[in-house]
Amino acid sequence: MSDFQLKPADLPGWGQRAALRILGLFGWRMLFRPLPGPRGICVIYPHTSNWDFMIGLFGKWALNLPFRWLAKDTLFKLPVLGKWFRAMGGEPVERGTPSGTIKLQAQRMNAADWYWVGITPEGTRGYRPNWKSGFYHLALEAKVPLALVYIDYPNKTLGLVDHVVLSGDQQADLAAIRAGFDGHQGLYPQNAAPIVLQERRTEARD
Repeated sequence: MSDFQLKPADLPGWGQRAALRILGLFGWRMLFRPLPGPRGICVIYPHTSNWDFMIGLFGKWALNLPFRWLAKDTLFKLPVLGKWFRAMGGEPVERGTPSGTIKLQAQRMNAADWYWVGITPEGTRGYRPNWKSGFYHLALEAKVPLALVYIDYPNKTLGLVDHVVLSGDQQADLAAIRAGFDGHQGLYPQNAAPIVLQERRTEARD
């Protein structure tokens, strides 16, 4: 994994180098392998703390790639913060229409020259017994790969190294995802959800 460690000397822009150095000042390192194509989904796990957003944001600035991220639409209605979230690549998602959102999002992805979006499949920082399955069905619908992103607090490592191309065999795909996240823990490990997909029928009622 050390072969993938990102260093300031690897980065062309002063802003990128500054972002990486700030992470380093707090003891964090970043591992990165080039993304497998111009479109895909960054699956971010585990997500157990508000600090995850700030660490991920500095990682985004270090890479200087226009990552997007999805969040509930109510966040974007907040005064001032809503506009800032959009400026940071955020896109609102309306709850209650999962299938329509997936098809629309797949069309957006495939219409763009470059479109990588970050999704936290747990959907909450608190414990839940499974993952929301939207990211999985979106990847299949859009025919795009996954990049597994972990924020490992015990080792202070932000990793974006492992990639998964889904086969449609859910059990095999989940096994590959589990392998990529194995051994990485969030700030509150007890709140990390098991890597098990929620049934879409149940999810539609959430």
